[in-house]
Amino acid sequence: MKVLILGGGVIGTTSAYYLAKAGHEVTLVDRQPGPGLETSYANAGEISPGYSSPWAGPGVPLKAVKWLLMKHGPLAIRPKLDPVMWGWMLKMLRNCTSARYAVNKARMVPIAEYSRDCLRELRAETGIAYDERARGTLQLFRTQKQLDHIGGDVEVLKEFGVPFEVLDRAGCAIAEPALARVSEKYVGGLRLPGDETGDCHIFTTRLAEMAAQGNNPVEFRYGVTVEEILTDGRRATGARTDKGVIEADAVVVALGSYSPFLVKPLGIRIPVHPVKGYSITVPIADEAAAPVSTVMDETYKIATTRLGSRIRVGGTAELAGYDLSLRPSRRTPLDHSVTDLFPGGGRMEEATFWCGLRPMTPDGPPVIGKTRVEGLYLNTGHGTLGWTMACGSGRFLADVVSGRKPEVDPAGISVERYAA
Repeated sequence: MKVLILGGGVIGTTSAYYLAKAGHEVTLVDRQPGPGLETSYANAGEISPGYSSPWAGPGVPLKAVKWLLMKHGPLAIRPKLDPVMWGWMLKMLRNCTSARYAVNKARMVPIAEYSRDCLRELRAETGIAYDERARGTLQLFRTQKQLDHIGGDVEVLKEFGVPFEVLDRAGCAIAEPALARVSEKYVGGLRLPGDETGDCHIFTTRLAEMAAQGNNPVEFRYGVTVEEILTDGRRATGARTDKGVIEADAVVVALGSYSPFLVKPLGIRIPVHPVKGYSITVPIADEAAAPVSTVMDETYKIATTRLGSRIRVGGTAELAGYDLSLRPSRRTPLDHSVTDLFPGGGRMEEATFWCGLRPMTPDGPPVIGKTRVEGLYLNTGHGTLGWTMACGSGRFLADVVSGRKPEVDPAGISVERYAA
């Protein structure tokens, strides 16, 4: 089968890899000059199945008000006269109940854990390297109140069989030795030893190279902008691009936050909306003062991750539509968190500043699988977990397109859940 993939980020590239492995003739197009140059480029670097939770949860509306008032708060809202944006926010608020949180969490964890297993298998098969580490994630609590309220999270981890450790100050310093220098800054932590880290852009680039040179090579066409998905009135037949028409038997939309624009003319509405995130990448100045894996600063919702000889610091949720401007005010919390917890660890004067649009659904789970248009498939809406869920999502999609039974229940992550 000829399969056309729209989008060359980590989701589109893993989809291409697994579809080619399944025997399909695959073409991938992307408007950028290479793979993984938008949202996949400089994310926080976490592969965290244990933290695969919806943003919408009980207590979040009150927390959001607090975050908006904080000096280095993790949330920013830039109001716009956009009914889609406000509608998405209302849908998210509707999911901020204990019952809906439990349902949505139960839909996210299986695909995240499956993806971790797929990544490990892929790494063993191919030897792909991407500044990867398997040293866990440490959620760091600056206040006793934060530590005292982890009971709900711990119960969820137990329910899904996710290994964890509740650590005191000394335990945090054993997991992350550099934190011993600032032990007065925190009271304890929650560590997930099964989590991993790695550079998503390097992974995407190298996987694309492998896919292009494999036994069933994928054709990558970069610098190509998709204008329209084509159908014959019943099924998808390809896409019109600024470089001409590309015909296919199946079309996969993996365009992140831009996916809704391509499928809307076909009568398919998916509530995927951009939530902008920021990061800085800092060369390491002192190995002993740098993190060994990922430390999540719970107060500011900022992740600091070791990527080879660099430190990646990522965070902030900014609702500002498709605005990709770099706001200096949103860099301040990133600088503050890393210098507060890892002083002297990085050469801050050489840090690079970046932002990307996370494709978020209002309930949390991604949207993967068939649509009502025959031959048209979706793989989008992963939010902050695109890197965590990438391999599992690509393999799941390849099974669906190939007519095989997926190893993950498709009910909770298909577009059909929005039809009810």
